[in-house]
Amino acid sequence: MSGVLFDRPVRQVAYFCADVRAAALAHRAAFGSGPFYVADHVPLAASVHRGVERPFDHSAAYGQWGEVMVEFVCQHNPAPSACHDLFPADGGRYGLHHMALFVDDVDAEVARLGALGFPLAQRSVMNDGFVFAFVDTSAALGHMVELYAPVPVLTGFYDLVARTAREAQDGPALIDVAFS
Repeated sequence: MSGVLFDRPVRQVAYFCADVRAAALAHRAAFGSGPFYVADHVPLAASVHRGVERPFDHSAAYGQWGEVMVEFVCQHNPAPSACHDLFPADGGRYGLHHMALFVDDVDAEVARLGALGFPLAQRSVMNDGFVFAFVDTSAALGHMVELYAPVPVLTGFYDLVARTAREAQDGPALIDVAFS
């Protein structure tokens, strides 16, 4: 690494919001992004926040915004989480939550960043085994950084979102999707 914290491109910009559908539609109207794939109550096999297993009931909307994916995420339960670290459950505040990066090894990158003073905020595993982790870079960057490996299920979804944006601008603005 050449003295920079990250030597890879940002793949996604994500915002914490109250309602993923409303936020996606507003972003589409303002910026021409999307269409957006909406996943309600994303199923997780496990989620550990700050070393404690906790429920993380969330929904998300994913759309293309130029060269980057944009995500809107809301949390349905008041449990502590990487979302509520920046936006308390009772605060009514919303905004930029994280930027996401592809890394070869999530746990190795979490360890590298931890050694630099950026602690792991949350590590979650989806039912299909897909892992994503939020590293707390908020003191330096003002937001979290999400890490995940570019496995085929993820890169295929990124490709689908980008292709839909190129080919289906006149189609529906919101497309429901279910993750297993």
